[in-house]
Amino acid sequence: MHNHYRTSALELMMDIMPAIRQLVVAIAKHDRNLADEAKRAATSVISNHAEADGVRGGHRRERIQTAQGSLTELRSQLKLAAAWGYVSREQIDRVDGHLDRVAAMTWRRLTPAG
Repeated sequence: MHNHYRTSALELMMDIMPAIRQLVVAIAKHDRNLADEAKRAATSVISNHAEADGVRGGHRRERIQTAQGSLTELRSQLKLAAAWGYVSREQIDRVDGHLDRVAAMTWRRLTPAG
């Protein structure tokens, strides 16, 4: 909240959610388990960034690390869906560019400048 990166990572993730939802719906037509895991990972990124904004100390870092792990998981699941042919690589690449920005913002939360 008082740190631009926190708000921006959360807001960017919320902004990209409609596109992620479309991908999850398309994936679910072929693989419900993969779609569910992608949905839960995306939800976890948002939930953990939001929770990190409301806690202090070590718990904040834990939530950010969990968001980072869930983001990595989501990106892998989307790429896997493209590898299986459930969605196109181009569809994933359009979303992944935004997810790369979320990843950079999340990293900055873990490694703040001096």
